[in-house]
Amino acid sequence: MKLAIITAYPPSKVTLTEYGYHLVKHFRLQDDITEIVLITDRTSEEKDLSFDGEGCKITVKECWDFNNYFNLFRIYKAIHETKPDAILFNLQFLKFGDRKIPAALGLLAPFFCKLKGIPTISLIHNILEQVDLENAGITQNKVLQRVYNFIGSMLTRFVLASDIVAVTISKYVTILEKKYKARNIALIPHGSFETPPEPNYSLPKGPKQVMAFGKFGTYKRVEILIEAVEMIRKRTQEDIEVVIAGTDSPNTPGYLDEMALKYSHVPNLRFTGYVAEEDVPVIFGESAVVVFPYTSTTGSSGVLHQAGSYGRAVALPDLGDLGILVREEGYTGEFFEPNNVGSLADAIEKILVNDCHRVALGKKNYNAACSLPMSVITKMYTDYFKAIKYKKLPTFSPILTRDFENVVNVD
Repeated sequence: MKLAIITAYPPSKVTLTEYGYHLVKHFRLQDDITEIVLITDRTSEEKDLSFDGEGCKITVKECWDFNNYFNLFRIYKAIHETKPDAILFNLQFLKFGDRKIPAALGLLAPFFCKLKGIPTISLIHNILEQVDLENAGITQNKVLQRVYNFIGSMLTRFVLASDIVAVTISKYVTILEKKYKARNIALIPHGSFETPPEPNYSLPKGPKQVMAFGKFGTYKRVEILIEAVEMIRKRTQEDIEVVIAGTDSPNTPGYLDEMALKYSHVPNLRFTGYVAEEDVPVIFGESAVVVFPYTSTTGSSGVLHQAGSYGRAVALPDLGDLGILVREEGYTGEFFEPNNVGSLADAIEKILVNDCHRVALGKKNYNAACSLPMSVITKMYTDYFKAIKYKKLPTFSPILTRDFENVVNVD
């Protein structure tokens, strides 16, 4: 099977680039995949294809740009030229731009690819019905929010034209089935990027690192984390370093520079900037606790899966999609109230002062991560593509992975 994957890809800074990397990394090892056509955004540096071990051929087709009005046509042209047997879109609603028109036009691509008769699966990491438009930095205007929700509903219908729409959270299945009467929804978990050997859970010498990872400034806010650690320092003797790993959200350029200036008086505060793929294990492996300073959520959390892969304890709000994910996939942590500095300080402190508790949380998260590695997730997608080809998809709605295994058996 010649598989086209439409995604942002490292060293791109566009959203979902890291997930795209791990999709390619594991699809290339699937026996049924003979070639991957990586239809990706253009970057000045070469794409990161430095994988270990043998795998299938990878052809890179850089053809689209964030916020470009012609992405739809460029993707369609790339599909026409490369003639894949199947297409996988790695999507969220701001995948192709944070300007409204290019973002919307890009999301029409699954519909036009389906018109070519090529088996198409669209993985959507969030749905507009579950996005807080104000916290996500899109708009605070209530009228515009209603307009965006209407446009989002129309765009969702174009994405639903795919043979299968994959979502990572069960609640999304319910919403899409009820609102859009969709009968082609597959619940496929996010999966864990890496499953390295179980760590020894010890920490490096020196300050205990309290780390947040991601793109910051909209619903991911570092102020609450920094102020919570300052509170802990005043009431304990713990030696703590705060590590902010990542970059600004595209919607809030300059946010981290502003925070670095605002908190320049705070000792042991480090902003790493962009974290290259090869440095991710170090950032997580040296952390005593990974913190999720979120005010809302917009889908499944890759950061939580990474924290689990490296056996890290986490402090997180029991909030929206994140709370659902924790309960459904077996993760755990210390929970805090969103936007409450004291509550976050209590959650972090419980982990830092009790090594046994920190290790127990890390072990449970590691076990949760190991239960759904990306190798299993990509095998699910491969089986779905084979089911589309041989017209063996279930005829009921929704299509859940546990039901799919009982209904479809394609050799």
